[in-house]
Amino acid sequence: MGEIGSLFVITDACIACGTCESVCPVGAISAAGDKYEIDDSTCLACGTCVVTCPVEAIEGK
Repeated sequence: MGEIGSLFVITDACIACGTCESVCPVGAISAAGDKYEIDDSTCLACGTCVVTCPVEAIEGK
């Protein structure tokens, strides 16, 4: 954790609730169609999105 570059991916289990986007400290998560995606070039790999996702749709790559 803490390395530059996303270690996480948002899976098809995403319900597009926006919780992960709202908690990302660097704004690396955005809507992408019917789910959200993580911008690898911005993500700090802090894991905040992982622990806040209500449906556990964010997992390690």
